Amino acid sequence: MVKNRKLISNSLSMVINRLTQSITAFVLTASIARTLGAEALGQYLLAFTYYFIFVNIASQGLKTLFTREIAREPEKTSLYLISGTWLQLIFSCFSYVVLVIIVFLLPYTSETSTACYIMGLTIIPFSLSNITEAIFQAKEKMHLIALATVPVYVMRLFIMLWSMQRNYGVDYLAAILVISESIILAIEWILITKFVKTKWQIDKAFVWKTLKNARTFFAIEGLAVVNARIQILILSLLGSEFVIGVYGGIMQLFQPFLIVANSIGIAMFPRLSKAVNEGRDKQRNIIEKCIEILLIIGLPLCVGLLFIGKNLLILIYNPSFAQGSLALSIIAISLIFLPFNQSLSFLLVANGFEIVNLRQVAINTILGSLLGLILVSQYNLLGAAIMALLMSFIAFSQYIYFTYTLVFPLNLWRIIRNPLIISVLMTIVFIVLETINLNLLLTMAIATCCYILFVSLLSIHALGKIPIAWEKIVKK
Repeated sequence: MVKNRKLISNSLSMVINRLTQSITAFVLTASIARTLGAEALGQYLLAFTYYFIFVNIASQGLKTLFTREIAREPEKTSLYLISGTWLQLIFSCFSYVVLVIIVFLLPYTSETSTACYIMGLTIIPFSLSNITEAIFQAKEKMHLIALATVPVYVMRLFIMLWSMQRNYGVDYLAAILVISESIILAIEWILITKFVKTKWQIDKAFVWKTLKNARTFFAIEGLAVVNARIQILILSLLGSEFVIGVYGGIMQLFQPFLIVANSIGIAMFPRLSKAVNEGRDKQRNIIEKCIEILLIIGLPLCVGLLFIGKNLLILIYNPSFAQGSLALSIIAISLIFLPFNQSLSFLLVANGFEIVNLRQVAINTILGSLLGLILVSQYNLLGAAIMALLMSFIAFSQYIYFTYTLVFPLNLWRIIRNPLIISVLMTIVFIVLETINLNLLLTMAIATCCYILFVSLLSIHALGKIPIAWEKIVKK
């Protein structure tokens, strides 16, 4: 019971953290589109893409490795904190230099390049905070991450909105991002010193051992992040900042789901790693429940976007984004595969099969790049959407195959039964609402209430409470 309570607490903390990040990013994206225009949004998203790629290459490999190892050997926490931070600092500085060189060599406008240079500085504080967050995760103290980040995210959003109202451009937004991430790093260090006794010395043997052990993780994260952002990179070379803005606005609609999925996976990962020694049934139960929860969120979201996607783009951004409605519908279909991809990647790493993840992202990146060059050059925005869907399906096929052959088979019917029931019910709801022809906000409100009702009833039924309640009613 205590373990379950801690898992729920950690999951909620990560969800709150990621949802706040997602909501603030969503509001910021919509505000840039409305205030500064789609082209400025394209500049911001391109700068953020380069930052996102290089910060993940520089830091996520160490974060994943440290989370797993500290969960197994908590007595070495101080060693990982000090020596790991020093190692991370070197990686992040080197990563920023590479970013500057690449952006300088590519044919971007001076405004776009400057935004990339400024936002790229965020690599350093964000990478260093990943070390402290790895310790919080390994020790299952995820609430401290939310405590350090959520207030800063909210304050950052208000400052950015104020800056845009004062007619400050993308460069100023990038600078605010750098300062806010530095503040988060300082807060996390203050929190971590409360329960970790730091020994201020660098263990060179540990550094070399970490470099050796993290090679696969660095390769996985590097390829994975390029794989995730390859569409925007190709659009930046074959399209324009305006098209990047429309595509980025579309992808922003999926961020709440992706952040919830990642948060649940991160919260589940330490428990999944410990369950390796407790038997396959324990792991199977954890991973199947995780996928089911994500499908219960993802499949109804897919249904909703297929019905009201175009109107949603117009409402959130502006009428020029309506041209992305077909692309949005195509990408929405990938919500069928993403819950499996997100969950099974954690499962394979927990069992020591990170090389499989490396193989998967390598194949996806190579195929995605080749397909992207062909599709985007021919169909522009629509080609990027088709590319995103194909990459999700290719990843899904590989994860399923390697999970079945290396770990254990999944009970797919048990996983998809409840999500399918809710999705069918939501499809009926949207068909009825479309027939009635209500305005978008009222349609969304009714659909949301119906979704909550269906999930609640299904949860009560799963707990066996409906028969009990019905029996009491009949007796009365």
